Parts: sequence; C-alpha cells; structure tokens
Amino acid sequence: MNEYTVPIIFGVLVGTITRMLMLRTDYRQYPTYLHGKIIHISLGFIAASLGSLIVPAILEKEYTAVTLLTVAATQFRDVRNMERNTLNEIDGYELVSRGKTYIEGIAISFESRNYLVILTAFVVTMVYILSNIYLAAVAGIICIIVSKILMSGSTLKDIVEIEYHELHFEGAGLYVDNIYIMNIGLPERQEEIRKYGMGFVLKPMDMNTVSTIANLGQRQAILHDVSISLGVFRDSGTPALTPLIKRDLDDGRIGVFILPQVRDIAKAKEIIGSVPVLESAIKMPSKSKSHNRKEH
Repeated sequence: MNEYTVPIIFGVLVGTITRMLMLRTDYRQYPTYLHGKIIHISLGFIAASLGSLIVPAILEKEYTAVTLLTVAATQFRDVRNMERNTLNEIDGYELVSRGKTYIEGIAISFESRNYLVILTAFVVTMVYILSNIYLAAVAGIICIIVSKILMSGSTLKDIVEIEYHELHFEGAGLYVDNIYIMNIGLPERQEEIRKYGMGFVLKPMDMNTVSTIANLGQRQAILHDVSISLGVFRDSGTPALTPLIKRDLDDGRIGVFILPQVRDIAKAKEIIGSVPVLESAIKMPSKSKSHNRKEH
C-alpha cells in the first residue's frame, strides 16, 4: 500500500462528511430529497478527492497535477449554473416566487461549499502526512466548525426591528401602519384581506440597513420564506391576493403585507427574522469616503 493511501482516504472521508453536514433540506425544500442530495454529496466526494490528492502531488513535486484545481473550478462553476437554471425553471410555478436575487445567492452558496470541502480535505491530508491521525482528526473538526460558521450568514433580525400592525383601508387604499400597499376596489376582496391578511413593519437599525432592505430581491425573499413556512391564501389569477412589500420613502421602513394560511403573529415574526440577508442585497453606504468626509 502506498504511504499516501491512508491519508488520502482519511482526507476524502472528512471532506465528504463536511459536505454532508453543510447540506440540509429545510422549509425551502431545496435541495430536494432524495435525488438533489445525492447529486451534491457526490460532488462533495469529488471535491474532497481533489483536495486530498493535491498534497501528495506537491510533496512528490508533481506540480502539473495541481492544474486539476483549474478543472475543479470550472466544474463547480457549472454547479452554480446548474442550480441557477434549475431554480429559475421551477420559480415560475411558485405561488410566491423566490426571485432572481435569492436564486443567485443559493447558487453561489452551493459552489462555495465545494471549495470549503477542497480546503478541508487538503488540510486534513496534509496534517495526517506531516504528523499523525490524531492531529488530523483535530484539524478535521476545526475545519468542519469553520465551514459551518462560514456557511451561516446574517439574518434580518440582526439588522431590523419587526413590529406587527393591523391592516387598514383608507377608501380603496390598503395600508400597513402609514405605508401604502396597493389599491383594492372590490368589497369582497377587502373583506378577505381583513380576514386573512397580516401586516408587519420592518424598521432599519442603521443607514446601511435602509439600502439593504430596499433591495427588491431582499423583499421578495421575505415574501417567499413567509409564504413557504405559513402558507399563502391565494391562487393563480388573483392579483389582489398577492403578498407585497412597499417602502416608506421618508425613513426607509418597509411595510410587509402577507396572506398566510396560519395566522400566528409570533411565528410570522420569527420567520421574517430568520430570512437570510442576501449577499447581493447588502449595501454599505456608511463605508463610503464621501459619506465620512468631514465638512470644513
């Protein structure tokens, strides 16, 4: 048996376990169970194999073998494209769509997690070869913890205050607090909205948050997650029963109008607070030099 065989197997094993721990099907029902998971675990195994093989290649001065990483980068970029295309295809059949920004965030995360697997397998294999299996196991645990931390971003409860407000009409205009949502002319539709609708106001904690929650993709992610978790009282062809989010232009607050099947205020607040802050929606105007420039 080659001296590198056991370290490579150990690195592949830890890397694959890392990918399995980062892969979960939650309320969004993606990746699908079972076939979607099989695809991603298989890709995780391939990524772990590549990461483990790099170490012997470097130690044996087979530097051309490292060019496998360029192939891996191309393949995992295709993973992002696959996820994006799949989610875009099925998004049109959702009662409340995810939106392109949310889909892009999911696709990026699937690609990046394969790179974390490569790094984990690389570190574990190298530590095993240079020391022993015990230190390699410790290195593997540390890599798994770091990977779990890196895969978990911030959520809305970290950047906004969530308040419940009763929906009300001023003539045909639907309002959440003082934020105008839309015009509902039919009395029967107004009655349905009073019966099933709920309203929330999200107050930004700082200037950066104002820009982030103003993003249309971030708003759509809120509506999608709430509708998936609590259900939605609507069907195709009923535009008046469409959940919406509108913005108060004066102070940057947003009014959330939803039509959940389960009318539970506490649960709805918890779900809104758990919506991930999308990377592409994050803005940092306070970091601008012009913003911080002192006037003389």
